[in-house]
Amino acid sequence: MTGAFTAPVKRIRTPPGDAMWLVSDYNLGRRVLSDRRFSRAAAVVPGAPRLNSAAPSPTSIMSLDGTDHARLRRIVAAAFTTGKVAALAPLVQRTAADLLEGMSRCGSPADLVTSFAEPLPVAVLGTLLGVPVEDREIFDSSVEVLFDITASSDLEKSRQRLQLVDYMSTLIDRKRQRDDNDLLTDLIRAHDGDALSKAELVSLGLALLTAGYETTVGQISLAALAILQGGVPREFVKDESRVNALVEELLRANPSTALSFPRVALEDVELGDISIRAGEAVVVSLLHGNRDDRAFTEPELLREDRSAAHLTFGHGIHRCLGAPLARLQVRTALLQLFAFFPALRLAEDEPAARSAVVWKDGLITRGLDSLRVTW
Repeated sequence: MTGAFTAPVKRIRTPPGDAMWLVSDYNLGRRVLSDRRFSRAAAVVPGAPRLNSAAPSPTSIMSLDGTDHARLRRIVAAAFTTGKVAALAPLVQRTAADLLEGMSRCGSPADLVTSFAEPLPVAVLGTLLGVPVEDREIFDSSVEVLFDITASSDLEKSRQRLQLVDYMSTLIDRKRQRDDNDLLTDLIRAHDGDALSKAELVSLGLALLTAGYETTVGQISLAALAILQGGVPREFVKDESRVNALVEELLRANPSTALSFPRVALEDVELGDISIRAGEAVVVSLLHGNRDDRAFTEPELLREDRSAAHLTFGHGIHRCLGAPLARLQVRTALLQLFAFFPALRLAEDEPAARSAVVWKDGLITRGLDSLRVTW
C-alpha cells in the first residue's frame, strides 16, 4: 500500500489498485469497527474495493453482518466462554512444557518460532476443533492465505485457498463417521439441525482454524521479542499477579493483527473531517490506533494502569471470539518460557550469516519468520 500515516483518515491505494480510506485514529477506528453503516458483507461482493485478492468467502463469519453474523456467532460462542477456556488451561500448560523440554533436548541455539510459537497454537486449536495430529502440517503451510496481501501470487493464493477448503470438506466428511467431542463435531451437528448451511460449516471451520492460528503465533513471537530486547523487566514475566496487565500491554503495543478487514460504507458517513461516500471502502490500522497518543498516554511505554481498551481483537459485533483463548496462550507461553529458560537471549552472537530476528512480509498480520534464541 502507498500513503504515509500523516492524517487520522487518509486515502491510500491498495496492491490490487483500488482506492481505500485508512483510519489510524483510535476513536475513529472504534467507530468504523462498530458502526453498522460500515459493512463487512458489502466488502466481499464482486466489484468491491479490495485490500488483496484473497478476501474471505461471502459465507464466512468474518464477511457477514446483522442477523446472519449473529446466528453464526451464537453457534460458536459457547466454545469460548470463560469456563470453556479455563478448562483448556491444563492442555496449554502441558503442551508448552513439552515443547520447551523438546527445545532443551535439541540444544541451543533454537528458532523460537518453529520450536515453540507455532506448534503451541497448532496443538491447542487442533484439540479444540478436532483436527487429527497427523493432518496438522496440511493446514500449517496454507493458513496465511487469508492474511496475504503481497506475500504470494494470485495463483498461489487461489491454490492455497482451494487446498484449505478441500481439506476442511474432507475432514468434515470423515468426522461424520465418528462421534467426537470437539468444536467441529458440534458445528456438524448444528449443520445437520439446519442451523448452518454446508458452505457456512466449511467457512466457519476454516475461519476458526486460520484466524486463531496465525494471529496467536505472531502474538507469542512478538511478545517474546519485546521481552528479549529489554522492553519489559523480566521480573514482570515471573510475577503471575502482574502478568495479565503485561500481556494486555504487549497485545496493545505489538499487535500481530496490524489491519482490520475492509468495510464498505452503505451510505455517506462523516468520519472526522472526511466525508466517506457510499460504496467507498475503509480499513482500520489497529497498530496505529493502539499507539494513538490521544487515547494512550506515552503509548511507546508498557504501563499497567491503562484504562482504554486496545483494538487488537477488534471492536463491535466482529470482535474476536477467540480473544480469551489467545490471552491464555500468550500468558502461559511467556510464564513458562522465561521460567524454563531464565537466561534466554537473542542469538545475536551466533556465527551464522542470518539475523536473529527475521520478519514476515506482505501480510495483514505482523509476525516473525524466525526468532533465534540461545540460553
